Order: sequence, then structure tokens, then C-alpha cells
Amino acid sequence: MIEVDTRIHDKHSIEFKTSFVTRRKLKENDFSAFMWFFVPYSLDINKETYPKSQFYQDIKSNIRLITPKFLMRDIVTGDGIPFQRLTNAFSSLASAPTRTAKREYEYQIKMFAAITHSAARDAANYIMSGKHNDADIEELCTGFANEFTAVLNEYREARSIINQPTITDEMMSCYRYGDEYMSNMLMYYGTSLLDFLLKRTGGNVAKAVKLMQQCIATEKAYRESRKYANIKVDDPNGDRDVVYRHRVLKKYVDSDLFLNVPKKKDGKLVEQLYLGIAAGLAMMFATVVSFTFQQKFGNFTLPFFIVLVISYMIKDRIKELSRYYFAHRIGSKFFDNKAEILIKDEKIGTIKEGMDFISSKKLPADVKRVRYTNRLMKAENRVSDEKILLYRMSVHIDREKLNGMTPYETVGINDIIRFNVDTMLKKMDNPQEERQVMNDDGTVSTVMCDKLYYVNIVLQFSFDDITSLRRYRVAIKRDGIESITEVK
Repeated sequence: MIEVDTRIHDKHSIEFKTSFVTRRKLKENDFSAFMWFFVPYSLDINKETYPKSQFYQDIKSNIRLITPKFLMRDIVTGDGIPFQRLTNAFSSLASAPTRTAKREYEYQIKMFAAITHSAARDAANYIMSGKHNDADIEELCTGFANEFTAVLNEYREARSIINQPTITDEMMSCYRYGDEYMSNMLMYYGTSLLDFLLKRTGGNVAKAVKLMQQCIATEKAYRESRKYANIKVDDPNGDRDVVYRHRVLKKYVDSDLFLNVPKKKDGKLVEQLYLGIAAGLAMMFATVVSFTFQQKFGNFTLPFFIVLVISYMIKDRIKELSRYYFAHRIGSKFFDNKAEILIKDEKIGTIKEGMDFISSKKLPADVKRVRYTNRLMKAENRVSDEKILLYRMSVHIDREKLNGMTPYETVGINDIIRFNVDTMLKKMDNPQEERQVMNDDGTVSTVMCDKLYYVNIVLQFSFDDITSLRRYRVAIKRDGIESITEVK
């Protein structure tokens, strides 16, 4: 199964978070993903102005394991697998601080914090989904506050296990990183929920509001006692320390989930073979011409000299045309880059990627149908008025090897792609233009109107003989990205 979450990362980047979810009973899992970019002709994006090297500078891909899923209530209560593994690692390190014990200790802290973050995010998003009445919201908010607080309390009480002479300051700092990171998550999602509750009109969620206020106030006091940075409304430095520490802690916690994916050029051997064939064909032509005219005119004659020069000129053209032909044949069957997906230097899969401009004639019928359904207006750009850029991926995952690489059950990987649109902004007009309009009293006013360009993106995913298509409309102006909307 393939799941995708598309959002604006910043004013200049679109983020595609693609989840490749493997099937447990299927040893070899193969996925394919295609991204069709329909770019307005006026932006002058084509093979000459936008080479592959520039595209791969504009696109950034991070591969990471999908965080193991747990409900917040199951992290420390009941079987409490994450908490059990955490405390076992704490005890092992305190008893025998070996290199292996230190590595396991740090790994379990990161995984515990990442699992808590994932559970908190899912719970908060579920509450704010707009599907619940007031009674349900109060019950869910109560559960969120109590369960998150219980997770933090258990983690903080477990400090006594490692508060031993055998634990170095460096190892204790790992514990503090996990504590501060999870505290950040409670403040972030707790405040988001409080804002949601306060903005809820026509309902009675006063109990939930008071509970979230108490929960945030208690955690804020704890953070101050530990000297963790808190957001201040009037901070003269713009709360830069809070943002910086949060970003560093997030990267630290997620570091064991991100995978090593060293890229290299795909199809090198085949490419060299084709280029060799091109050179051979050119040389064959030149040799045949030389032998033929040598027999007719002799070795040292002016006609033979002229024919020899012309044959070598044609030979070079044959070589270049053959290289061009074979290069396009390679491009249609191979990818630009390939990489092995590694966990602890063990290969658990591969990923390949390729980028090409294609003509409208090569556009699949179902993709064309999705692209040109529900236009903003019937006179919207036609195929001939757009340049079509295709980015394709092929992902292979060995489920058995994936299972053996981590003690937690991992369902697959996330490929987080960020596409920077700065290259597309270069040929855009000013972000706004003046328009005049007559007011009701007959006077004329000047209005500044946004000048937008629309880039349509069609995503096509295939797995286990199932293909799905989704389309997004991205509104961009010279200042950057304005919006991204799914078109259904």
C-alpha cells in the first residue's frame, strides 16, 4: 500500500511524504511512483533551460523508517513494550556500561521519544478532525492529557535507574534530550488543542479547556525548573533558542529512523556498451568508405584524400547521432540514479529515480483524464501550452530483512521529498498587478491583484497490481507558493 501526504513545507518548497507500507506475508515488495508536473509554458521550463542536474538540485529526498505505531495509553501501561525496552536498556547500562549497552540505551531513548511523538500527533489530529461532539471531545482531551502526562511521569521516574556512579554526564545528557523533546511535544500539541477548544463555537467544552490549561501550566513549571527554553510572547530575540533547540532535538531523536541511502548513477555498464556500439558503427562506416575509394583512386591521390576527409566528418556525425539515439533508449528503460536502502550497513531494499521531459503524446490516457478534469475554466492551458516533467521512482523492499533489522515491528519506509520551486519563479511576472474598479458611488479605486501561476501535479502509485491517481493544483507567484489543493 502507498499513502501520500502533500503539504507546503515553506514558501519555496512542496513536501511529498510518501509511505511505502509493505505486506507482512509478501517477502518481496515492489512499488512504483510517478509524479507528473504540468508547468505553464510561459515559465520556460524545458530540456535546455532545466537540465537533470538542476532538477536534482531542486529535489531533496530523505528515506526513513515508518515510526512504530502505538496508542498513547499502550506506551507505558499494559504490556508497555516501548517502556519495558527502555527500562531494560537503562538497567543494562547502569550494571555494565559497555559500548553495546550505551548504543542500545541511546537507541531506546530515541525510539521511545519518537513513538511518543507519533502517538501524540495522531491523537491530537484525531481530536481536531471535526468528527466529534462536545462530549467526545471532552473525553478525548481528558485521555490525551492524562495519558501523555503518565508517559512523561514514567519516563522521569525511570531516571532513578540510571542515577548511578557508572553513568557518565554524556550518557545522562541523552536522557535529558529525550525528556526535553517529549516535553516540547506536550507543549506543542497541548497548546494546539487548547487553541482548537477556545475557537470552538456553539459548544460547551469548558472542562476540556480547563484541563488543557492546567496540563500546559504544570509542564511549563517543570520546564522552568529544568531550565528548558520556553516560548515568550515578547522575547526580544524572537524565541530563536526555542526553535533552534527543538530543531536539533528532532533531528537527534529521528536520527535512528533515517536510513543510509548512498546514490549512484544507474545503467553505467549498459550506457558504456551502447556508446561503444555507437563508436563501432561510426568506425565501420569510415573503414568501408576508405577501403572502397582506396581501391578505386589509389593511396596517394587527391580524390581519395577528399573522400577520406568527408568520410571522417560523416563518421563523427554518425557517432554523435548514435550516442543520442542510445541515450534516449537508455533513458526510457533505465533510471538516472539508484541506491541501496541500508540499515546498519545491511541492505534491505533498493530505490531508483529518474526524470524526463515527455511529450503529450506519451501521456497515459488515465493521467490525461485526471489532469484535465475539473479545470478552473474551460479555456485553461491545453496540453500544447504546458511542459510535462515526469519524475519516477521504483522501490523494492525485502520484508524479511526489514523485520530482522529492528526489534520493533516496522511496516515500511517513508520517502520525504521536498521540491524547491525557485527555478520556476525566475520567469514569472511581478507578484501583483494594478487593476481599477468603479465603486458604488461612481469613483474609481485601484486594487492590487495577485498574479498566480498554476502548476498541476498528478501522482500515480502502483503496488500489488493496484494503481491509484491523485491530482494537486499548486498556486505560485513570484514571492513563492500560495496554496496547494487536491483536485477531486
